[in-house]
Amino acid sequence: KDRVGIYLPMIPEIVISMLACARIGAVHSVVFSAFSSHALQIRLQDTEARILITADGYYRRGQVVNLKQNADEGIKETKIEKVIVARRAGNEISWDKNHDLWFGEITKNESSECKTEVMDSEDLFFLLATSGSTGRPKQIIHTCGGYAVQAFWTGKWIFDFHKDDIFWCTSDPGWVTGHTYTIYSPLLNGITTLMFEGAPD
Repeated sequence: KDRVGIYLPMIPEIVISMLACARIGAVHSVVFSAFSSHALQIRLQDTEARILITADGYYRRGQVVNLKQNADEGIKETKIEKVIVARRAGNEISWDKNHDLWFGEITKNESSECKTEVMDSEDLFFLLATSGSTGRPKQIIHTCGGYAVQAFWTGKWIFDFHKDDIFWCTSDPGWVTGHTYTIYSPLLNGITTLMFEGAPD
């Protein structure tokens, strides 16, 4: 199974990328977009990802952050073969025609129908690194069945999700809280999830 690094801000493409990986059985590993290129590099080396999905840039506190520049530095000395870039800020970026692809270009002619890969409950679903604040980050393995069950039921029982709810979890998907309560738990429970790009303050 391919491993895909995802280095995106809180824009729709982060959800699309994660769910697309889940649908085809590719293992995703999200790296918080505010992390440095070195932090990205370490995580890509540890996951051995071959594909990185990122963006040209994003907005944080009114400023454009050149995420592609960080990604270009971060992929050095890794196994990354292709970099898929979402257009977000429209900022000027470097481009390597040998491995860079526009997200919109490769998805525009794709069919909305995609066969779902049937996974075993113990199959690897995603890898998510610890913060690395006490040393080199460690990749935590999350499996399909166990993770999906806990994500569904904690939303239903602890947050008391109901079908007409709109839920806002301020955590970025670069953290397990954001994975679970910004994306998977609300969607598994069939409710609307709200995302906010940048810093909430």
